[in-house]
Amino acid sequence: MNKIIALILCSSLLICKSTIAQNLQLTVIIVDKENSNRIENATLTVKETSKVSATDAFGSCIIKKLTQGNCTIEVSHIGYSTKIVTILLNEKNNNPLRIELEKIGLTFNNITVSSEKFNHYAKIAAIDLKLRPVNSSQDVLKIIPGLFIAQHAGGGKAEQIFLRGFDIDHGTDISITVDGLPVNMTSHAHGQGYADLHFLNPETIEKVNFDKGPYNAEKGNLSTAGFVDFKTKDFLDKNSFKIEVGKFNMQRLSVLVKVFGSSNEKKKEQLYIASEFVKNDGYFESPQNFKRFNIMGKYSLIKNSNTKLNILFSTFNSKWNASGQIPDRAVNDKSIGRFGSIDNNEGGNTSRTNFSVLFSKAMKSNWDLSQQAYYTNYNFNLFSNFTFFLNNPINGDMINQREQRNIYGYSAKIKKVGIILNKKTTTSFGAGFRYDNIGNISLASAPKRILDAFIQNGSIKETNSFVYANETIELTNKLTANGSLRLDNFRFGYKNSLIGDENFRYISKSAFSPKLNFNYNVSSKVSLFLNNGIGFHSNDARVILADSVKNILPKVYGTDIGISLKPTKNLIIKTIFWHLLSEQEFVYVGDEGVVEASGKSRRIGIDFITRYQATKWLYADVDVSIAKPRSIEQTKGENYIPLAPTFTSIGGLTAKLDNKLSASLRYRYMGDRAANEDYGLTAKGYFLLDAVTNYKVRNIDFSITIENMLNKKWKEAQFETTTRLQNEPDAVTEIHYTPGSPLFVKAGIAISF
Repeated sequence: MNKIIALILCSSLLICKSTIAQNLQLTVIIVDKENSNRIENATLTVKETSKVSATDAFGSCIIKKLTQGNCTIEVSHIGYSTKIVTILLNEKNNNPLRIELEKIGLTFNNITVSSEKFNHYAKIAAIDLKLRPVNSSQDVLKIIPGLFIAQHAGGGKAEQIFLRGFDIDHGTDISITVDGLPVNMTSHAHGQGYADLHFLNPETIEKVNFDKGPYNAEKGNLSTAGFVDFKTKDFLDKNSFKIEVGKFNMQRLSVLVKVFGSSNEKKKEQLYIASEFVKNDGYFESPQNFKRFNIMGKYSLIKNSNTKLNILFSTFNSKWNASGQIPDRAVNDKSIGRFGSIDNNEGGNTSRTNFSVLFSKAMKSNWDLSQQAYYTNYNFNLFSNFTFFLNNPINGDMINQREQRNIYGYSAKIKKVGIILNKKTTTSFGAGFRYDNIGNISLASAPKRILDAFIQNGSIKETNSFVYANETIELTNKLTANGSLRLDNFRFGYKNSLIGDENFRYISKSAFSPKLNFNYNVSSKVSLFLNNGIGFHSNDARVILADSVKNILPKVYGTDIGISLKPTKNLIIKTIFWHLLSEQEFVYVGDEGVVEASGKSRRIGIDFITRYQATKWLYADVDVSIAKPRSIEQTKGENYIPLAPTFTSIGGLTAKLDNKLSASLRYRYMGDRAANEDYGLTAKGYFLLDAVTNYKVRNIDFSITIENMLNKKWKEAQFETTTRLQNEPDAVTEIHYTPGSPLFVKAGIAISF
């Protein structure tokens, strides 16, 4: 009997030891050899098992379920040489493995599509940030494949955005953040989700993370067509000073300066300041007199390889004049020129100040904690005239939209990589809130910028609290599943000063948003994915409390089916079939200051993305997006969604020679699309060609940018509008537009030190 017990004990110990040997883990830290910066999203492949992982924000990765013996790890990242390291792994080997990567030129050789999993655009974003020139804060959104922008009220106002068959207006269906700060303004004086990115200095951008569709649990309100997260640099390698001058009295100055910093094995810290000043008269007959000033200070600290702190302060102010949209008939009968105006008193001013503290900690229990608190003060003042002399035949219909806003927010996320039922899992939980306190939000008639009478006037208090849970599990070495649940609660409050409200009236509503995604890695060259999720976009608090809309948080149901391919070492192809069903479309009516509901809609489409490295120095990229947006509740032929894009394409060629000379030739194409529900009016498409050349000599960089180099006559923003010109007997409904820029040339010189 004792022998049997001893045998059982020995067997148990052997099984236990074997299990331990089969379930070892290794922590790997990837750093830049030149500056010791941690490298996020580096790809790690274990050769013995073909396991693919990626590093986190600390440049760290925990590889689990390894066996005792030799372990060979291949590490790659865009812009760095691939490195292969072999170590002898056993249960006593608990020290983190530090691997240094050397910077090289952009090459596609070390890119694999299998590491993306549920961040399907990560590699594309990293490539594009190196290939596509970002010339201004307006250009930063153009990095996103398939996204188009249009400006229609002077250079100081947020751009109109188009993506995936949506006319997103200024941000109704896309969520945008900068370093975790929400850019979108809910219940805004000029449209729901208004997203003005002009406070972002393009020279500070380090990384862009984006996705399309409502499939990410960390994204809530407005993230229906997709989301965009910009991350600014934590550390500057060098100081820089840049001057640009161009046509139309364009002048720009950008300065990035390190205030102090230190670096050793245990700690790295730095404080830098980035500032930008822009001046531009524009190409219109009436000068824009546009001026904008930005300044940002950022302190970053990384300590003991597991603690990270970012403190950010920024402020910006801009002021401009604008010529507004012009009617086809006035240009056709030569009453005004193509760059003329009906009312040149349009324009405005806006400012934004941000403060943010972001703290991240990798704890010994394998839990990673991230917390952020932020504050934003925002002011907006805009004069517009949409209808000319329709309502006021003497002085005109100019209106003024104005608001003052304070935003307070907090978010926390905790994440752990572990093993459940012998399967590698990534578990995360998040919670937070955002509180918008909006005072003096108003809409008033203001002929010739003289305030006349209020159409709307009041105050808003809007709170969005949220919580989510997210689980990713590697079912096999090839198949990974992700499921998540998100709950948002809103409390809308409005005090209408026009009707004499002394107190706020409130209403609350919640939205439940489940997501379920799958990724299957056929090989390092072929990856399949299926995304499913529910998102939502909220309506304006003023409309909700006026009880003019019942569906406060209409849902959007989405599905993406995609394939990522790397058929050759130099070619990446991504094809995505997608479907979005929306419970309620929102249309902003500017002269009434309301967001109207226009019924259910369906969008189906296909995105085609390709990146190709033809030679060591020549790169090509093409993005094509095809969409069929339709209203469900209208009869066929009257169910077009006004201004929704149906065919867009962007692409170009980029040459990078000897780290000195680089040149890029790029095109933008948008097809014709319906301007109204029955396609009785057409918003005309356009094809534009731009070029950028840079030449670097030591620490001096010379640049020349040419926009619309073919000098095409094109219409940038277009709308179906009913207007009446002065002394015109009857109103006319037709296309009104902002003319696109003619041939524009600017030159720049940048010095780094």
